[in-house]
Amino acid sequence: MALSLQQKITDPNQGVYLIGTTPPKADTAIDKTVRIAKKLLARLNEVEYDGLVVYDIQDESSRVSEDRPFPFQSTLDPRVYGQILRQQAKRDVITYKSVAQRDASEFNQWLSETKADFQLDNLVLVGSPSSNGTIKLSLPDAYQQLAEHPAKFYLGGVAIAERHASKGNEHERLIEKSRQGCQFFISQAVYNAQATIDLITSYVRSCKQQNLTPQRIILTFTPCGGEQTLEFMHWLGISVPQASKYRILDAANPLNESIKICRDNLQQILLHCANLDIPLGLNVESLTNRREEIDASIRLFRLLKATMELHLAEKQVA
Repeated sequence: MALSLQQKITDPNQGVYLIGTTPPKADTAIDKTVRIAKKLLARLNEVEYDGLVVYDIQDESSRVSEDRPFPFQSTLDPRVYGQILRQQAKRDVITYKSVAQRDASEFNQWLSETKADFQLDNLVLVGSPSSNGTIKLSLPDAYQQLAEHPAKFYLGGVAIAERHASKGNEHERLIEKSRQGCQFFISQAVYNAQATIDLITSYVRSCKQQNLTPQRIILTFTPCGGEQTLEFMHWLGISVPQASKYRILDAANPLNESIKICRDNLQQILLHCANLDIPLGLNVESLTNRREEIDASIRLFRLLKATMELHLAEKQVA
């Protein structure tokens, strides 16, 4: 019998390989949404993956003063798209949820609907992008609401290496999130391998000091087709070292060069974290809806999955 996504994430001996995607625009009709889902899944027919991650896209303009490189467009409820993908792909879905816009009672109702109406039970909760603006529900309060809810969910959290690089305490945040119910973490897109290595190392070291078992960290990677996508990544807070920027911008084929950079970064992370007792995973996304970047994300997934599987095989032999 095939293992569920929850079982794979929980078992440190299993690899975990995910595809990240964004819901269509908010005004997309359901029949068109189904066609979009089928088109995506047709592209994924050539790769073996364990599940899909559906993001909850929010207007994060309060987080930074710079203009957003791509205009913000509201998207469909991630639960609607997640349910369609799960039904069409026959694979588990992890649904992101931004919690700041609803108060406690509204979020409680959202949880009930998510379980009863959408049959989705794998969640990653995300807090407000900044302390500015109205925050009706904090992330810790949302974790508390979920823990008290009669329906049971499999909960993940977000890991941000850039925050660790600037504040030095992201590993402590991960430990606290685990205490609040998180059983795995998904990183922001990785382009700064050293920042990710530093976070993982600090996290594992602190877990060992506190006699805790580190939770799985699923590393996110995305291809980059050129200057506008680089600007968007910068706006999102993704750290891209200057040398990597120049490699992409000066390459004859920026997308292919970004794929090589992502492979190099994953290899560095696996090498430096090989002796750390922590299970890792892989999530590949496309930050834009450009066809060439979506196709590149599938090539990237295939390459990174092979890289990680080789690492796991070598680790088991050793």
